[in-house]
Amino acid sequence: MKMRSTRDKGEMLTVEMQIAERSRKYTGEALTNLHQYIDVEFLHECFQMLNKQSASGVDGERWRDYDRQRAERIPKLLAAFKSGTYQAPNIRRVYIPKGDGKQQRPLGLPTIEDKILQTAVNRVLSPIYEQEFYASSYGFRPGKSQHQALEELFKEASFKGKRYIIDADMKDYFGTISHQWLRTFLDERIKDGVIRKMMDKWLKAGILEEGQVTYPKDGTPQGGTISPLLSNIYLHYVLEMWFKEQIQPLLKGGSFVIRYADDFLMGFSNKEDALRVMKVLPKRLAKYGLTLNPEKTRLVNLDEDQEGEEKTFDFLGFTHYMGNSLKGKRILKRKTSKKKLRISLIRMNNWMRDNRHRSVAEIVKDLNRKLRGYYEYYGITFNSRQINAYYDRVVKLLQKWLNRRGGKKRMSWDKYLLLVEKWVPLLKPKIYHSSLLAKPKTEEPYAGKPLVRVCGGAV
Repeated sequence: MKMRSTRDKGEMLTVEMQIAERSRKYTGEALTNLHQYIDVEFLHECFQMLNKQSASGVDGERWRDYDRQRAERIPKLLAAFKSGTYQAPNIRRVYIPKGDGKQQRPLGLPTIEDKILQTAVNRVLSPIYEQEFYASSYGFRPGKSQHQALEELFKEASFKGKRYIIDADMKDYFGTISHQWLRTFLDERIKDGVIRKMMDKWLKAGILEEGQVTYPKDGTPQGGTISPLLSNIYLHYVLEMWFKEQIQPLLKGGSFVIRYADDFLMGFSNKEDALRVMKVLPKRLAKYGLTLNPEKTRLVNLDEDQEGEEKTFDFLGFTHYMGNSLKGKRILKRKTSKKKLRISLIRMNNWMRDNRHRSVAEIVKDLNRKLRGYYEYYGITFNSRQINAYYDRVVKLLQKWLNRRGGKKRMSWDKYLLLVEKWVPLLKPKIYHSSLLAKPKTEEPYAGKPLVRVCGGAV
């Protein structure tokens, strides 16, 4: 028997708004009895939010399998969660390609019921921490995006003179988050026993890999819906609160920090400030079990009159560098990084190779969907040349693979151009993100009253 949510979208948001209001009312206090917001209807809503095509966990159960039984199973799941009898199952670990396919990164695959509960707890905790997080944190937050982070970086470097950039790279961040410190940070705002016990079970859950189960002492498994929130909470205390509350008041010039998940930059208008922070940053992170990659972490000087120093850095898939505006002013520009361009073309080439047996119309239809996704991310001010170069390479790759289909007559270049420009046209490049489009939204998530950021003491 299938169940449908009886709440409309507005009613679904009401729970988050109630929690946000409660968080504002008890600013700086640890909240209890939060699990009361999680009921059967709430869990059904969380189930509907899951990716229906996602891979299964250790039990092999898929979304559609659970959907047929959820009317009976969700009430039992809720009872086990609230009574504390629910045991977090092992997490199946797989590896997915990282970059050009030569490297891989681990991905944890929880069971469907684990995903339901993680989504529910995430929905309860997110409105609380949205009161705490700084505007400089952009990853996995409602109303925040990579393009907003890029626009903020553009403004800070172009108009506010912050040209000394610490380009930081952390080693295995998600795998080295200290459980002990994470619990300490959670104590600041969350004292609900049911939720905290459940989170401890997730942290202690075994990792199943190649038939062997291990129990990690640190880290959060990538793939769980609760992991992005936990990683944001950790770096909020370790990095941003420390920098804004303890470091910035001591600096001579202006500065900023911008973070998206575990990728972050720090910028300074004063070189001495940048050197001082560069020296203490590794020590600060080491205190909480985190390590900077010394080979990839560096101080970049964007000013063109400084010879012999790095003048570019990569962030969120773009290479950033100083250039001249149409009015002759020095501004920060960006283009698709060589690494990301190469990776995208490798993936596109492999996809065309594997799908060349299909009809041309089907290939172009799916290809245009992929092109749109690419343009929607990389189609940003100053990057027209690079997305046009990407399009040109895709056009040539498509011709190559269409001409390698067995039993098909080779297509001349002139006939091929008619195909992709007139008969079944490929989607042309387009700028989707200008400076105006990338501005943050004025409406706050969980609105009702303006959100208030609360710092407390720096850790």
